[in-house]
Amino acid sequence: MTAFLVVLVIILFGVAVLQMGKIFKLSKTKDEEGTSEVANDKDNNIHGWLSLMFVLFIYGICIFSFWKYGNVLLPESASEHGVEIDQLWFISMALIFVVGIITQWLLYFFTFKYRGRKGQRAVFYADNDKLEFIWTIIPVIVLAGLIIYGLFTWTDIMNINDEDDPMVVELYAYQFDWRARYSGNDNTLGEANIRLIEGANTLGVDTSDPNAQDDIVVNELHLPKGRKIIFKMRSQDVLHSAYMPHFRAQMNCVPGMITQFSFTPSMTTLEMRENDEIIDKVERINKIRTDKSKELIAKQEEALEPYEFDYMLLCNKICGVNHYNMQMKIVVETQEEYDAWIAEQATIAQTLNK
Repeated sequence: MTAFLVVLVIILFGVAVLQMGKIFKLSKTKDEEGTSEVANDKDNNIHGWLSLMFVLFIYGICIFSFWKYGNVLLPESASEHGVEIDQLWFISMALIFVVGIITQWLLYFFTFKYRGRKGQRAVFYADNDKLEFIWTIIPVIVLAGLIIYGLFTWTDIMNINDEDDPMVVELYAYQFDWRARYSGNDNTLGEANIRLIEGANTLGVDTSDPNAQDDIVVNELHLPKGRKIIFKMRSQDVLHSAYMPHFRAQMNCVPGMITQFSFTPSMTTLEMRENDEIIDKVERINKIRTDKSKELIAKQEEALEPYEFDYMLLCNKICGVNHYNMQMKIVVETQEEYDAWIAEQATIAQTLNK
C-alpha cells in the first residue's frame, strides 16, 4: 500500500509539473494577432465534460458514504436536551445538503453548458441589482434564523432553575486522564488551586475549606438518571475538551478558569445497551475483534476481549501524544443505585487522613 501511494504521488507530481509547463508556455506564446494563445474547442469540451462527470461523481460518493457508513452515526440522545441538539443539527444539515446539491449542480452544469466555443462571446453584465439583492438577502435570512434558533436552544440547555435541584460535579482534566469530584452532602464544591496539589491531593483541593470535607474524588463517573447535573470543569495543564457524545455535551476545559455545562441524563447505561442501534454496533465491533483475535492467536499473542457498550467521557482536543487514550467511563443508573454507589466512596477528608 505504501509503495502504491509513493508511485501515485510521483505520478501526480509529474502531472503537476507538465501542467505548470503548459501555463508558462501559454503566458509567453503570442498568436498572429498579438494576443495570448487560448484553449481550443477540444480543450474546452474536455474540461466541460470533466466538470459534468465530477459533479455526478461527488453525488455518487455522497450516496455511497451514507449507504456504507450511515450505521456509525450516534444513536438517539441519552440526555433531555440532546433531542433539541439533534433537531437543530438535522435542520442545519438538511439546509446545507439541499443548498449544496443545487449550487454544485448549477456550478458544474453551467461550466459544461457554456463552455468556450470558437466565435462565441460571453455576455457581460456590469451589475444586476436584483440578483445582488436576492443572493444577499436569502442567505442573511436563513443564517439569521439558524443563529437565533441555536441561541434559543443553547439558552434552554444552560438555563438552570432552583427547582431542578441540580447536582454539582467537577470534571478535572490533565495529561492524560480525567478525575471527577462530587460535591458531597452539601452539594457545594470546596475551593481548589493547582498550587495545592501534593501527594494524595491530586486535584489541589483546599482542605481548610469546610465545603471540601465531604467532596469525593473518583476515576469513574456515576450519574443518576433524571437529575440535572451541573459540571464545573478545570484543566491542570493544557486546553482539553470534555466531550460526552451520547449526551450531546461538550465544553472546553481551560487552564486557569472554570467552565460549565449542564444536562439531565435520560437513559441508563443498561437501557442504552438494549437500543437496537447499539446492539448492532456491538455485534459489528465484536465481529472485527474476533477476526483480529484469530490473527493475534496465530502469532501467539493475547486475544482481544469482547466489547461491551459504555458511555465515555473523551477529550476532544489534541492535547498531546497520549490524547487518544484520555477517557473515563460514565455509568448512568437509577437514583437508588447511584445513592448506594456514592455511599461506598471515601471523602477527601477520609482519604487524606489515612
